[in-house]
Amino acid sequence: MTHLQKFQQELKGKGAAALISSHANIFYLCGFSFHDGYLLIFPDAAYLLTDARYSEAAEKETDKGFTVLVPKDGMIAAFRELLGTHGADKLLVEENNLTVATFDRLKKGLEAVTLSSGVTEMLTGLRVCKDEGEIAAIREAQRITDAAFAHILDFIKPGVRELDVALELEYFMRRMGASGLAFDTIAVSGSASSLPHGVPRDCKLQEGFLTMDFGARCKGYCSDMTRTVVIGKADNEMKRLYRTVLAAQEAALDVIGAGLFCSAVDKVARDVIDKSGYEGCFGHSLGHGVGIDIHEAPRLSAKAGDAVLTAGHVVTVEPGIYLTGKYGCRIEDLVVVGADGRAENLTKSPKELIEL
Repeated sequence: MTHLQKFQQELKGKGAAALISSHANIFYLCGFSFHDGYLLIFPDAAYLLTDARYSEAAEKETDKGFTVLVPKDGMIAAFRELLGTHGADKLLVEENNLTVATFDRLKKGLEAVTLSSGVTEMLTGLRVCKDEGEIAAIREAQRITDAAFAHILDFIKPGVRELDVALELEYFMRRMGASGLAFDTIAVSGSASSLPHGVPRDCKLQEGFLTMDFGARCKGYCSDMTRTVVIGKADNEMKRLYRTVLAAQEAALDVIGAGLFCSAVDKVARDVIDKSGYEGCFGHSLGHGVGIDIHEAPRLSAKAGDAVLTAGHVVTVEPGIYLTGKYGCRIEDLVVVGADGRAENLTKSPKELIEL
């Protein structure tokens, strides 16, 4: 069953049509990547509406089941006509994506139609478990990311800037076949390594920890990996901190699998860090889902409530310790929960402490 068919099945129970406006959900449902248009989906029909810039590509690349339209009198007029043709008087919209201004225009232009939220929750529920094709794309993206890490270890030399490291990682991943980046590359050294999402600077690599967080995009899907190495020599405290982060990650990787509460996985790693004397120095959640977006459901977090890991979940496992103004360290792998409930680590890069 295609992604579209799964979504249409859910729509049947809602007695409504759905307007899809976000790039990620458009791509998930129709397989065509573009940023200027909409999907209008009914339980028994589906339309991709765009303009002449995308029409030829859309005809070639959009999955079966969609009719491509180029409205001549504007989008809202086209929505109104199609809703009338299909006898739909209720339209679900993406509440987490649609702007207030666009919602107001829809409300004014579709007076005979009731607008309602609900699409975001429906598609989040569908997208959270990846199918074989999605996992294959993520696996390929991670393969490229692993190759980039091996490459960058040979690239790093005295005098190289943080910006040079980030740019080289990005260039290498594109050269290896990535269609783009999963997110803006992080490469921060010395005292800046205490910033979990620090921005690469126009300065030479500083001695101490160098944290690199990067990922490729392949066939529309992301990878995500972090490795922390040492520029120069690590002192005893740096070695202890690194070993603690690695122990926390390995403890989480040992237990992760189907049926486990997401919050419980976070606690396993957090307890290792807290009991080692670094309580309060791990300020973010243990991990997040990865797919078309770099941050998706589920979250491995103390705030995850009753969310449970299940087959098809792809999540990061990324504990870190950050000492404000001094340095920080994070180690991140990408894991998929298989059909048998067991977790497979898609990340193959080494994790022993590397001094450069």
